[in-house]
Amino acid sequence: MWSSPGRPGRTVAAACGTALTAVLCGGCAEHGGLYVEGPALRPSRISGPVYVADALGSPLQKPAVVGLTDDVAMSSLRWKGWGGPTARATGRLSGTWCLPGCSREPYAATLTLSGVERQDAAAYAYRRATVEPERPEALPPAAVNVQFQGIRLMVPEF
Repeated sequence: MWSSPGRPGRTVAAACGTALTAVLCGGCAEHGGLYVEGPALRPSRISGPVYVADALGSPLQKPAVVGLTDDVAMSSLRWKGWGGPTARATGRLSGTWCLPGCSREPYAATLTLSGVERQDAAAYAYRRATVEPERPEALPPAAVNVQFQGIRLMVPEF
């Protein structure tokens, strides 16, 4: 009954495969869907000063100028938020990839800091940065080799 003439293992394997597929597709969940109990998780409350580290690890608060990496720097920063889950500023973008032109006229850009992590007993630091040039098409060709998104920032040295 479980096998066909000449192929005893195939019929058993097919029957087991069909049963396994039924169990996996049916799952163990009820027909009403997944039920989650309890309140939603809330982000940790930031209860101390927040810093950003420059490329050398120096702790800064609302800096007017910051070197994010060896290749990316922001200047003339005007902060629209600081100390929360994200901080945002507008300013001027420059770096080694656009010299000598951008030393005279850096590119308009927005800097967003995120990923606040506790660093010291009472201090926090932004650990990620994203730079959004106002006019990406105006950047020189060398800019394609520069990381502007998801920049991992240094840990501040207090």
